[in-house]
Amino acid sequence: MKMKYSKKIAYVAFAAMALFSSCSKEVLDRNQLTQLEDENSWGNELGLRLYANGFYQNYFVGYNSAWGTDYAPVTGYTFSDDLTNRNVQTNFENAVPASRVGSGSTITAMEAPSMLTQYSGPTWNFAWVRKANIFINRIDTKTKPNITTEAYNHWTAVARFFRGFEYSRLVEVFGDVPYFDRELADNDIQLMYKDRDKRGEVMDKVYEDFKYALENMRINDGKQYLNRYIAASFISRLMLFEGSFQYYHNLDKNRAKKYLELAQQASEIVINSNAYSFTSDFKSLFSSDDLSANKEVIMYRAYDNGKSVTHSVGSYSNGTEGQNSAANLVLMKSFICNDGKPWQNSTATNASSFKIKDLAVSRDPRFEASFYEKPLSSSATLLYAFKFASREALTYLGKTYPAAWASNTNITDAPVIRLAEVVLNWVETKQILAEGFGGAAVTQSDLDKSVNAIRNRPIDAIATSKGVKKTAPLILGAIAVDPSRDGDVSPLMWEIRRERRMEFVYEGFRLLDIKRWKKLNYMDYSKNQDYFLGPWLDVKTDLPSLLNKSNEGKLKVVNATGATITYNGSNDDQLVGFYMVENAQHREPFTDRSYMAPVGQAQVNEYKDRGYTLTQTAGW
Repeated sequence: MKMKYSKKIAYVAFAAMALFSSCSKEVLDRNQLTQLEDENSWGNELGLRLYANGFYQNYFVGYNSAWGTDYAPVTGYTFSDDLTNRNVQTNFENAVPASRVGSGSTITAMEAPSMLTQYSGPTWNFAWVRKANIFINRIDTKTKPNITTEAYNHWTAVARFFRGFEYSRLVEVFGDVPYFDRELADNDIQLMYKDRDKRGEVMDKVYEDFKYALENMRINDGKQYLNRYIAASFISRLMLFEGSFQYYHNLDKNRAKKYLELAQQASEIVINSNAYSFTSDFKSLFSSDDLSANKEVIMYRAYDNGKSVTHSVGSYSNGTEGQNSAANLVLMKSFICNDGKPWQNSTATNASSFKIKDLAVSRDPRFEASFYEKPLSSSATLLYAFKFASREALTYLGKTYPAAWASNTNITDAPVIRLAEVVLNWVETKQILAEGFGGAAVTQSDLDKSVNAIRNRPIDAIATSKGVKKTAPLILGAIAVDPSRDGDVSPLMWEIRRERRMEFVYEGFRLLDIKRWKKLNYMDYSKNQDYFLGPWLDVKTDLPSLLNKSNEGKLKVVNATGATITYNGSNDDQLVGFYMVENAQHREPFTDRSYMAPVGQAQVNEYKDRGYTLTQTAGW
């Protein structure tokens, strides 16, 4: 049932891509299938499987490969309110781009999205939509007579799942997009240059595709291949995004309810299967060479140096490689203490201390598993993320790293989707339905299956030896008061959101989460100095290497009275406080238009030149 996205699939996927996916980069990418390919490649399930494998690296990216960064953690996801850069923070897009399509003349195994820093999604490119529509058409017209009804339903479900996946991502980025439900011929000019359809109409089509997938995809199609549990896991993610976006942005409450109910249904398909469980420690999820036996991982991507299928994410977590976007004090303060309370009213030992060594043992175990135990100057905030490196990797600090933790030769397996996400999608969906639509209230049993099941993960021996403890369960009726809670968010929802934040640091969810919650204002760093601060330290004791001539006038801390102390070469003893990120400055002001991306001017002009209209994104 678990899917291992292996090298075998990767190689087959590349072959399938080359065979089926050549295309031109116009407003709607169109690939010309040769007579040999079109007539002779669809006769049986093997042909369908080869074609389906061509989608894998585009949607199940894991840690990407080699030096690739698109959709990869640490290297690809560094734009959210969790992280702060040295100098000026990355700005939101502030003008319509000249063009907004992918580069190159073919669909590659990883279609470069080029907008990940701000939109976490694809460019204005419908090549993968066309690829899915070709798949659906050929199953109907060429393969159906040769396979069983069950096989036909399964492969149609696979094709429709991928089409829904791509449209979900396009809608996340652009909102309204043109919807194509079939392969277009060269003379379908009017359809090819149709204007954008409303996002609700598009997502209704996606909803139908996802419903079909959940009802018809095989429970098990071999452990290396897409199945109903994997599809349901992604559907829970994508439908939660759209349902909550529609709800919090006040777009269409009826659609919001429909999408959220499907997210709940999809989540429950996975949860009720009892096929997955929380049996491993958090650290091993991201630093293991083999995830095949990990019961929490629903789908993973395998890497193998011997077959030249490697990545670089581990290298960027090895302690030496620089992290210019690093965890800020706002994120540190969001981690719950191990007594289940926010730091302001926790009774845990050293709950109010923000020294890294104290945070490691007073906070939820995921803090210790995600961040190195000492301040490192290779991190912009001095708090170094090593979530995606093993504990052994950091023993090479100051030494020569082995291939596993250097360059682009890392071989740790990547969890593509896991049970923790599904259960957090589920409990959040239930809470939105309860708050906004009179649905059944979240019960203690629901929390025990989700938040508390996650908190009850095993803790590895090294963390235990440091004094790291499991976090107390979240109990209805005893939710601690958090002075930082937004007034428009209920206490229970606040804790569910906190759980996501702790669970998914650096994994790319945070920006999409604050967008769907209509909380992009969190990216306004001018409202809170904590965005520009790192952990508490005594520089002379904790990181004396910073006390050098080049840091005079640059090295700063904020002490216990709130005063800024600047290093002048002779005031070492005064440098005790929260580290100030070097020259950190706020990004340019932005508005709500940043929730959606603009279309490129070249695409608007191309429509106009042919006598059609492509409507620009609202606000742009």
